[in-house]
Amino acid sequence: MMTFRCLLTLAAGITLSSTLFAQAYQQDIARDSARSDKRTGGHVQKAVLVPGDPNIRVSINLPSFQMTLWQNGKEIRTYPVGIGMAEFPVPASLRRAGSIEWNPVWIPPSSDWIEKSSTVKPGEVVLPTDPRNPLGKVKIPLGYGYLIHQAKGPGDMGSLVSHGCIRVMQADIYDLAERIVAARSLDVTPVQIASAKRSKRTLLAPLDPAVTVEITYDTIVVENGQLNIYPDVYKHNRNTVENVRRELETSGVDDSKLTDTQIRKMMAAAVGKRKFGVSVAAIERGSALMSGRSTLVLDRTPGN
Repeated sequence: MMTFRCLLTLAAGITLSSTLFAQAYQQDIARDSARSDKRTGGHVQKAVLVPGDPNIRVSINLPSFQMTLWQNGKEIRTYPVGIGMAEFPVPASLRRAGSIEWNPVWIPPSSDWIEKSSTVKPGEVVLPTDPRNPLGKVKIPLGYGYLIHQAKGPGDMGSLVSHGCIRVMQADIYDLAERIVAARSLDVTPVQIASAKRSKRTLLAPLDPAVTVEITYDTIVVENGQLNIYPDVYKHNRNTVENVRRELETSGVDDSKLTDTQIRKMMAAAVGKRKFGVSVAAIERGSALMSGRSTLVLDRTPGN
């Protein structure tokens, strides 16, 4: 009887855990981009970083391949990124960055792609001096093996390239790290950082409290008065007529002059590495297709 009760308790625990995970996933996948007009009030305010003001956070909207550093709700800087491959996607989620590490060690995770590797083993400590270390000069751990780290090169930007991590150009991840250091007044000096850039010596800066990193998967976003439809890179079936109309309605945009056929043509232009953008004013005038255009999601130019 006791064993039966334990099994029931275990089964109930697994069911509850699965339910909570599913609920969290639904909430995360539905979260609006931090750049959405619904969250910014219709305009992304830009500002210069204030050293010593710790109220910072980072947001990443995966389909737009953009990462933004915010301070007090204002955009400090936005960076292009590369993200996980379709078979190793970056999950939409709220994460915490607990440290910054220059010249980081790499500990290969227990994963199928590592198990198949002939060069590294799960749990092995790969030093920054080791050519097998793929992390570059800086990593920012996000928990559960997910990282923000240096990209291999410009070709990573706007591409599905990693095993579930966010890749950033070296100059940009240096910039992000140093702005976080300044905002949080961390006990890391410019001299130490300069030395870490020149050498292979590891430099660790703990973040206490951790910096919030919000990762969203928002393919249809009204931002700064423009509807942007991004490619559904992970094939989550997010780009639908219903979702476009829902985004416009919840953003206070009159879509009565926009037909379903026009919406389908707009979505068809948001594929591969291209997005479709059109002003909400043009949508309300009834000239969405005439005024809108398909452009590259990123111009591959690092930084702003």
